[in-house]
Amino acid sequence: MRLAHFLTSLLASILVVALVACAPTAKREGAGEYVDDSLITTKVKAALVGDPNVKATEVNVETFKGVVQLSGFVSSRESIQKAIDLARGVSGVRGVKNDMVVK
Repeated sequence: MRLAHFLTSLLASILVVALVACAPTAKREGAGEYVDDSLITTKVKAALVGDPNVKATEVNVETFKGVVQLSGFVSSRESIQKAIDLARGVSGVRGVKNDMVVK
């Protein structure tokens, strides 16, 4: 009986530790947030590819907790503004950080 109680307690402790390890923090995403951010990144990249005025190969897209970071070297200021507008138009985007530079 003692062994069964010990094993049950051990298993419960392991499960609690596993759940806490998956919890999001200020600097780390949870599993669900990671999937959401991947989906947002894909949608932003698709929007950039679909626009003839923006060269999607010039813009790098990363997402963390709903905030999209656009970086890269683009050919004009108009391309920068268009990329920002396209990213803001994607559902789920909480903000856009612009780190793009004109060549």
